[in-house]
Amino acid sequence: MMETRVVRAWGDIERDRSLMEEAGRLIRNGQLVAIPTETVYGLAGDALNPASAKRIYEAKGRPSDNPLIVHIAEITALDRIVAGIPENAEILIKEFWPGPLTLIFKKSAAVPPETTGGLDTVAVRMPVNSIAAEFIRASGGYIAAPSANASGRPSCTTAEHVYEDMKGKIPLIIDGGEVGIGLESTIVDLSGERPCLLRPGYVSLKRLREKLGEVDTDPFIEGVMDENAHPKAPGMKYRHYAPKGELYIVRGDPESVRERINSLCRDGKDKGIKTAVLASDETADSYRADIVRSLGSRQDEESIARNLFKALRDMDNEGADLIYTEEFDSADMGMAIMNRLIRAAGHKIIDCKRKEQK
Repeated sequence: MMETRVVRAWGDIERDRSLMEEAGRLIRNGQLVAIPTETVYGLAGDALNPASAKRIYEAKGRPSDNPLIVHIAEITALDRIVAGIPENAEILIKEFWPGPLTLIFKKSAAVPPETTGGLDTVAVRMPVNSIAAEFIRASGGYIAAPSANASGRPSCTTAEHVYEDMKGKIPLIIDGGEVGIGLESTIVDLSGERPCLLRPGYVSLKRLREKLGEVDTDPFIEGVMDENAHPKAPGMKYRHYAPKGELYIVRGDPESVRERINSLCRDGKDKGIKTAVLASDETADSYRADIVRSLGSRQDEESIARNLFKALRDMDNEGADLIYTEEFDSADMGMAIMNRLIRAAGHKIIDCKRKEQK
């Protein structure tokens, strides 16, 4: 087992110079480095090196048909890896890059199939995080970087989370502190006739439609994808973000949700099962479980998004067997938050309105 070092970066070019030089050498030699971005921590390898892509899949325990996102630091870097830049891509790039938006293009021959999961398309993002940008430049300009968690586990929002999952698997973790957003990037497919949202994130569907007009949404966002289908983007096919305990989403009006969750927690306690609840600042005091965690205020949906994965990891650390969560169907980030919760729960939803589980 290799030694895994965690080294702090400061976001200052001169202060971080030796660290970036070391990280760049590791990448050019085919090794992996975990890095901070504004969304979550990424597990980085050389996007144009097939062996690096294979190492990423191995370190994460990730199925090799799950595409990787290529990260760049300069818009001109697109020219080498995409077959063309459609007009709607230019609109979104001007508005949202650098930032938490991934765009899918038809790929060029420069991108190996190992990076794209065998697809003829490539997912590309240009992060705004200054540490990530300098790292990309130091590493040659093209980084494949899925989230730095073990496959299926909640994504990492701190370097400590990365160390939990990647200790002994990679040589270096760059610690840039806690991330700002806490959910992975929005993914939009621009390779077809109409733009299609494949994964919701900080850049909301509303904002995309304001810029492009009609934007389709992939059915997987709220439904179950065909297990025989080939995913076009990360997180589309397999269970993701899951804590070790069983997670259930409880849906309905606030009073009914509170009553049902407390009843379920009482039943669990009678059976000697450790129960937990994910709630908001406005409701946390009304629950009676072994563990109650507020994700933040419903008046600040960004705080709920930022705290979600940390809370799911806390459930593991505290040994929660059964976890119940409220819905968080807020106006802008609600789709992204609920997408992660639905995937983490494996689509287990308790609907108070019909008094049944579906």
